[in-house]
Amino acid sequence: MTLVYLGGALFLLLTLVAGLWRVLRGPTAADRMLAAQLFGTTAVACLLLLAEADRAPALRDVALVFALLAVVAVVTFVRRNWRAAGEDLDAD
Repeated sequence: MTLVYLGGALFLLLTLVAGLWRVLRGPTAADRMLAAQLFGTTAVACLLLLAEADRAPALRDVALVFALLAVVAVVTFVRRNWRAAGEDLDAD
């Protein structure tokens, strides 16, 4: 069963390559933010799989911290862009 967990973690790491391409080449800031959200979600999934494979409960705690940081990053992005969009509308 450990091999299945490690194989799943490897597959998720390969999906990060696709996300990295989107971060570097994304046409808009929203595309880049969604790719960064993919990084957070994939990191959580990889850590949970590794926690089960290695029987290391501390990795679950690290996964929880990554999940919380991903939420904070998205909220910050939305608030910043919402404020910038409002300033653009006021300029007209």
